[in-house]
Amino acid sequence: MDDVTAAPAPGSRAALAACNLCEAICGLRLSIEDGVVTSVRGNRDDPLSRGYICPKGVSLADVYTDPDRLRRPVRRVGEGAEATWEELGWEEALDLVADRISATIQTQGGDAVGVYLGNPNAHSLGFGTHGPGFIRSLQTHNRFSASTVDQIPHQLVAHLMYGHQLMIAIPDLDRTSFFLVVGANPMASNGSLMTVPDFPNRVRDLKARGGRMVVLDPRRTETARVADEHHFVRPGTDAAVLLAMLQVILTEGLARPPAYVDGLDHLADLVADFTPEDAERVSGVPAATVRELARELVTSDAGVVYGRMGVSTQAFGTVCQWAIACLNVISGHFDSPGGVMFTEPAVDMVGRRIAGPGRYDRWRSRVRDVPEFAGELPASAMAEEITTPGPGRISTMVTIAGNPVLSTPGGQHLAEALAQLDFMVSVDFYINESTRHADVILPPTSALERDQYDLVFHGFAVRNTARWTPAVFEPDDDQRHDWQIFAALTERISERLGTPLSAEAAGSAAASPAELVDLLLATGDRATMADLREHPEGVDLGPLRPTMPGRLQTPEHRIDLVPALVTDDLPRLRAALGDATPDSDELLLIGRRHQRDNNSWMHNTSRLTKGKARHHLLMHPDDLAVRGLTDGAVVAVRSRVGRVEVEVRATADLMPGVVSLPHGYGHQVAGTRLAHASTVPGVSINDLTDPALLDVSGNAALSGVPVTVSAP
Repeated sequence: MDDVTAAPAPGSRAALAACNLCEAICGLRLSIEDGVVTSVRGNRDDPLSRGYICPKGVSLADVYTDPDRLRRPVRRVGEGAEATWEELGWEEALDLVADRISATIQTQGGDAVGVYLGNPNAHSLGFGTHGPGFIRSLQTHNRFSASTVDQIPHQLVAHLMYGHQLMIAIPDLDRTSFFLVVGANPMASNGSLMTVPDFPNRVRDLKARGGRMVVLDPRRTETARVADEHHFVRPGTDAAVLLAMLQVILTEGLARPPAYVDGLDHLADLVADFTPEDAERVSGVPAATVRELARELVTSDAGVVYGRMGVSTQAFGTVCQWAIACLNVISGHFDSPGGVMFTEPAVDMVGRRIAGPGRYDRWRSRVRDVPEFAGELPASAMAEEITTPGPGRISTMVTIAGNPVLSTPGGQHLAEALAQLDFMVSVDFYINESTRHADVILPPTSALERDQYDLVFHGFAVRNTARWTPAVFEPDDDQRHDWQIFAALTERISERLGTPLSAEAAGSAAASPAELVDLLLATGDRATMADLREHPEGVDLGPLRPTMPGRLQTPEHRIDLVPALVTDDLPRLRAALGDATPDSDELLLIGRRHQRDNNSWMHNTSRLTKGKARHHLLMHPDDLAVRGLTDGAVVAVRSRVGRVEVEVRATADLMPGVVSLPHGYGHQVAGTRLAHASTVPGVSINDLTDPALLDVSGNAALSGVPVTVSAP
C-alpha cells in the first residue's frame, strides 16, 4: 500500500482514518494541509469497505472543526431559555460531578441515579474499555440505552437460541444467491447488525452471479428500488408473513435443520394455523407470494433472511426475529456459505466472555414493573421513573453520547421529566435537546482525535477483518478522551463511597484503550497488535466460515427452536392479528432513515443538510385525497400521546394506509450554543410514538403507531 505518512510538501500529510458514524466502519484516506482536512476518500486497501464511502464519512472532518462542539467542561447557569453556560476546569468539573453523584447514592440509594447510553457508545473504543466500569460504580439498576429503541429483539433471540446476546447470525452476503430483506434498508443504513460497507456493489455482485434480492417493506425504500422484487407489507404484520413461511416449509416437508437442533415438531405445531391466506388477509402480501418466497429460500443454492429495524421496533419484534432465526436454521443453509454464519473477530466478545451472555428479568422497573434484559430497562420507562415519587425515584441522571428527547418514545414528556431532576451530567460534546437540561457537560474528544478499534462491529461483519486506527490529530492539553473521563469519575466516586477499586479494576482503569486492545488480541489467535500496526488499512482474516455447533454458547451446544419466552407471546399475536382491521380514519406511522442523516445529530453540517428537504410526512396520494388534503400542505398528525404539524408530501412509494416521518428531526433552540439549530426544519417522530407500546423484550414499538392526519 501507499506510504500514507509521507508528507509531499511542508504542512501537508496524508493519514488513514476510520469512520465511526455508522456500523459500516469504513476505512478512509485523509489529505491534510496545515492541520486542516482538505479531502476525505474511501480507502481502497481496506479489506472490508474496499474504498466505499458515503456522505456521512465525507463529513467526519466537519465534526473535528465544528464550532458548536464543546472542548472543555461547561456548567449551566440559569434555567430554560434564559440559561447560559460557563466553562469549568477539568478537575473542578470532575469533582463537582463525583460529589453530586456520590451524595445521591449515599442519601437515596444507587437506584436514585439513572444512566442513559446513546448509540455512539457502541462506536467508541474508549467507552468499550472504560465505560462499563464507570456504569458499575453508579450502583444502579436504572440503566437505559438506545438499544431498547433499536435491536433488543435480536439480542434476546440470540441469547435464547445461541446462548449469547451477541451471537448475531450474519448473512453471508458475498456468497448468497437469495437474499430476503424484511423491514431493513441497507442501501441507506450501510447495514445494521450486519456490517456491510459497499452494499450497493455487493448487491450488483449478487445479481451478476445470478442471485436475487427480494424486499418486504411498507415503503418502497432505496433498497427496494434496487431489488428484484418488492412487496408492500402492512406495518406490524410481518410476523404473520414470516410464520406463514415457516408453516409452508414445515407442512411441505422442506425443512433441513442441522442435527444439533431441537423442537422441530413443536415448532410445526405452533405455526400450523399461521397460513399464507391468513397472512395475506392481515398483511397484504399475496398468499402465493408467501409460498413462493418460502420455497425459494429452501431450494436456492444458498439463501438467507435478514430483518432489521422495521421488524424489531414493533409490538412483536421478538416474534419476528425468532421467526427469521427459525427460517434460517431450518432452510438447509444455516452456518454454510451463502446462508447465515457467525463472524470470528480478532477480539471475540462472545467466546472470551468479554461481554455478558445476556439475562432476562433479574429485576423490574419500579413504576411499570417491566423486566430488564442484559442489565437494561426499557428506555420507554425512563420518564416515569423520574416523575413518579417514592423510594428509588431517579433524581440524578447521567447521559452519555445520547439525545433521548429526540430518540425515545414520548420525547416531549421526557424533556419535561429531565427538567425535574435534582442533578444531571452529560458526557457529550454537543448541547442538544437532552443535554440542555444538564447541570454539567463533560465533552470528550472527537473521532479524529482518538484511537479506534471496533470491538462491536468487527463481530457483525460480512467478512472477518481487523483494523487498528491511531488518532489522526493530537487533542489539546485541556481536552480529555472519553475513557479518561470515565476513569477519573470511577476513581472519584469509588473514593467518596468508601469502596476503593480492586487492584485489577484500578489497573484496567489506568490502562489506555490501546494497551487493553493489545491484551485482548493476545487472548486469541487471529491477529496481534503488531500485525495491525503494520497494516493500518486493516488485516483480512478471510470469508465467514462454518463454526457450528462448537461455537454455540448453549448447554450441550444445541439450538432450541421453541424458547418459551417467545412462544408464550404467540396468543397475544393471534389476538392482535384477529383485530387487525384499522379504523376508517386511522393510518399507521412508520419511521425512515436517510443516508445523509446520522440519527439526531450532524444536522448542523451543511454538507449533509444541503439539497432537497427530507423532513416531510410521506403519504399515499389516495390517503391525501380521501381526507381532502393537498401535496405540500401543512397537516396535523395526532397519536394517543402527541400532536405535530408538518408539511406532507404525496408519494406512491408508501403502502396505502401508511404514513412516514424520518427519525432524528425536531430540533429546538434553547440557551446558547445549541447544536443542530432550527435551521433544519421538521418535527420529532418521537413526539408521536407511545412509551406504553412495548415488545416482550422491552423494545419500543416505534413502527405501526396508529395516527390520524388532518388539516391543522
